[in-house]
This record gives sequence, C-alpha cells and structure tokens, in this order.
Amino acid sequence: MTQLPSISVEELHRRMNSGEKVFVLDVRGAQAYSEWKINHKNLTSVNITNSTFLKGDERTFDPLPKDQDIIVVCAKGKTAQEVTNMLLGKGYRAVYLEGGMESWSQFYYPTTVTKDDKMEVIQINRLAKGCLSYMIVSEGTALVIDPSIKTDVYTKLAAEKNAKVAHIMDSHCHADHISGGSKLASETGATYYISSSEVQGTNLKYEPLEKHDSVKFGSVEVEVIPVPTPGHTPGSTSFFVNRKYLMSGDTIFVGGLGRPDLGGKAKEWAEDLYDTVFKKVSDMPDDVFVLPAHFGDISEINDNGIVGATLGEIRDANEIMRTTDRAKFTETVASAASTLKPPNFEEIVSINRGEIFVDMARAAELEIGPNRCAVHHAT
Repeated sequence: MTQLPSISVEELHRRMNSGEKVFVLDVRGAQAYSEWKINHKNLTSVNITNSTFLKGDERTFDPLPKDQDIIVVCAKGKTAQEVTNMLLGKGYRAVYLEGGMESWSQFYYPTTVTKDDKMEVIQINRLAKGCLSYMIVSEGTALVIDPSIKTDVYTKLAAEKNAKVAHIMDSHCHADHISGGSKLASETGATYYISSSEVQGTNLKYEPLEKHDSVKFGSVEVEVIPVPTPGHTPGSTSFFVNRKYLMSGDTIFVGGLGRPDLGGKAKEWAEDLYDTVFKKVSDMPDDVFVLPAHFGDISEINDNGIVGATLGEIRDANEIMRTTDRAKFTETVASAASTLKPPNFEEIVSINRGEIFVDMARAAELEIGPNRCAVHHAT
C-alpha cells in the first residue's frame, strides 16, 4: 500500500475550531460508535463499518460527500487506512485519522479562563474523555488540579508560562481516567495532595488534603481553599480559588451532579451529596464561577471554549440543585445514576490508588471510552 494521506488529531481539532465543516466516517462497530465518538458542532459523523463496505453494495457510499475531505476513523488507525485506500480508488477525498480514537483520547487543549497581573487560570480540556484539568499560575509558581496521565502537557505548559509546578491536587480518586498527579509530582518535585480517605491502605506518596485549610503561593496571595464536598466519592474535595472560582471536581457539573454509586453505596453517598449542595455550597454566592473536572456533552463548552458557568446559572438550570426535600433529592440522584460504569473503572481506581502499575500503552488501552461520572438533572 502506498503512503496514504492522513490527518493528526491536532489538525482535526484546528479544522473543527476554525469553523470549517468536517465530515467523519467512523468505521468501528455500531455499539462502540454509539457509546463514544468524536463530537463537535461543526462536524458531521456517519458510522459505516469496513465489513459493510466489503459487501460491495454501491448504495453504501450514498452518505459520503464527493466535495470535501472524508476523515476516516477507527480504533487505532489500521482499519481506517484500508477504508481510506478503497475510497481514494473510487475518487473520494479521503484521509485517515492517525492513531484513531486512541490518539483522539490522548489529545489535550488548553484555554485561558481568566488572566490578570496577579494570576492566570488555564483549563486543559481532554475533549475525547470530557476530562478537565487546571493550571493556576502566579508569580512564577503553578498549581495543577486533576492532571491526567500525559504529564508532559503540564510541564510544557508551565515552561511556556515561565512557571515551576509546586503544587498538584486531585479532587478525588478518579474512576474514568488515570491520574497524572503522583507522576507529575515525581517529575517536578511538587507536593501531591489528595484526601487520605481516597488512598488509605496504599503506599502512595501524598500530602493529606484534610490537613490544609488553604494553600497559598505567589507573591500576590492566590488562595486555594479545599472545601470538602463528599458525594461522588467520600473524599471528594472542591477548591475555592480567591473566593471566586470553584474547582468542583466531580461534585458539581455545568449540567448536573457527580454520580454517587461508583462505590456501591448510592443511597448513602447521595445523602452526602445533599449535604454538600445544601449545607456547604448553598452559602456561596451566585456569581462564583464553577469549573468542573468533567463535562458530559459538547453543549457545555461555551462560546469562549470553556466548560464552566456561574453557580447561579447552574442552580437555575438544574432542578436537583433546588430540590431541598432530602428524601426526594436522595431518591432522584440515586435512581438517576447510570447502570453503565466508566470502562475499566475498577482497574483504573487501583492504579490511581497506587496499588498496581501499568505502562503507557496499557494505560491508553484502559482509558479508551467515555466518562460516565455525571448525573444530569437539567430542567
């Protein structure tokens, strides 16, 4: 097979974000496609498997355009090359996505949330997984919140900002992706913080979050205040930055709340979530800007490319945030949690607790698939 035209995940994202209309042909199986695919407001996506093309029915090609690039996607890039070769032979403008969905899963995109002469808050969006992490920079020092496994994303970003990573915080023990917290701390010499209840009984090196009322860094005071918010997991913690930005972990999302059932205690943890919403977060003003650790739908990305909303907007849009009846709240949240768990979540949790270790190739395999950490309750 001759050298085939291809496209990188970076170029795919650039095209989508530029407003260019993009056409994706996903040749994976129907179930894999329905559970997890590339989404964007400027993207048209169809699912036709390679085996369907091989049947030789010319009508199979009817949904495909002749006047634009067809970006062919599979799990890891191999099958997409076969389909691309076939389409080129029929006169279509076809290119394959290098590395397929596995590469898309490892794509990260930083966007500045706010910047002034005192601090910069950057949201790092891992689009394929709906995972969000953060870097806060002040006076040459950086704090990273909920880093994913590709730690070079954060070290390169810190270098671009002429900052040294000094603090790393995980809001909880993640179930849908492998944390880069401990690894990034080893690479940078930074302190790694997580709640003790999330990693008890392991040899993971960490600083207990519950020992700190705040962490301050920079010559200008940039205050990061841990606000314990159990509900998604018992040790879930949010971070209140300068009393203006709430990094809410997987507790409060733009479109819902964190699911309370991953530990097998849906009702008990839903009770904790009620206390979080109506006792701890209720006193925060409506203009606090919430920056979560995940998003469930691309509609949650605003016109500035940021996943976030004021607490007032989230309260208005999500009925569950206004459901003050404890029994009704608990029943609604516990029953709304999906029966589908994040793919490979038990092994991922064990990795994040430091109980087992895997190489980057195995980590990439484990992380393929969607996040399923939110419970949506929009009105």
